[in-house]
Amino acid sequence: MSRTLALTESFIRRASITPEDKGCQALIIDCLVALGFNCEIFSEGGVTNLWALKRGHSRMGKLLAFAGHTDVVPTGPIEHWSTNPFVPMQRDGRLYGRGAADMKSSLAAFIVATEEFITTYPEHCGSIGFLITSDEEGPACYGTIKIVEWLEARGDLLDYCVVGEPTSGERFGDTLKNGRRGSLSGMLTIRGIQGHIAYPHLAKNPVHLFAPALADLVRVTWDQGNEYFPSTTWQVSKLHAGAGATNIIPGSVNVDFNFRFSTETTPDKLKACVHSILDAHGLEYVLTWNLSGMPFFTPRGELSSALEQAIKAETGICPVFSTTGGTSDGRFIARICKQVIEFGPCNASIHKVDEYIELLHLELLKNVYRGVLERLIT
Repeated sequence: MSRTLALTESFIRRASITPEDKGCQALIIDCLVALGFNCEIFSEGGVTNLWALKRGHSRMGKLLAFAGHTDVVPTGPIEHWSTNPFVPMQRDGRLYGRGAADMKSSLAAFIVATEEFITTYPEHCGSIGFLITSDEEGPACYGTIKIVEWLEARGDLLDYCVVGEPTSGERFGDTLKNGRRGSLSGMLTIRGIQGHIAYPHLAKNPVHLFAPALADLVRVTWDQGNEYFPSTTWQVSKLHAGAGATNIIPGSVNVDFNFRFSTETTPDKLKACVHSILDAHGLEYVLTWNLSGMPFFTPRGELSSALEQAIKAETGICPVFSTTGGTSDGRFIARICKQVIEFGPCNASIHKVDEYIELLHLELLKNVYRGVLERLIT
């Protein structure tokens, strides 16, 4: 059994459902201390965070950090899985288990790539960091953002950061994420007047009042995107009204919605547009906002070149650069690092029942990460 596979299985056995770490970071620390890393671990809000650093032999050397998370999403009903999600199972050329693709295989590959690199290049010039949290799959309030704030306060900046999110699509190595759209959510309450459904003239139905505004919001073209980002989108995620009986006009309607926005707009512009539409319809409402991440983008540079070359050397594929998909912790890391790129295994099974990674991809993943180290900090 390869070292990468063995470590991946060890991580899967730890049922680290967000925000629990369940000893994953202790295992990482054991591996990194043996390599000469200085490991600093701190907890906040029930979240376990790790910053580990091994300095290179040159003050002029760059710092490359591997970033990832030990937490996984809940399994759902275990009886729906073919096997126990926290007992790694090899079957038909695949490794099954919760976190197999997202992202315990990347954590294992980070470590083994680093072990092999340090063994081969003990006098490497650049420094290596590990930025690991157990709060990526949850609210992400006490995880990577806290490590970034802590490093920022100390004046510690990163030159390069590889985030091990599962980015590959149809084929391993076909996609890199060099940016992500921002995420802005709204929690809206439209007020009406509750009443008997047989006497609508004595009530004001907030669902009916909101319907024209909803139609206008759906029709808005928020922007056209640009060469790096798709256009901004607006989607309703929840709409709820009712008092529990069929003969009552509700007194309010609650609507949750979300923007995924490009660099062509700003949160303030989006907020202003929504308020202007609601105000134009004369609605009585309360609207609260939550900005969970700004868009970030890494232009072509040393890190993208190193990843491209390493992927092509292992697979023969020239990866596509993309900013699609949901948010990631890259949005926080971009505050202290100008070059942040996500790369990891295929994402077809992530967050699903019977999550898996192709066994052949484990060594390819490790080799790509090692290739990035060799190209940037030798």
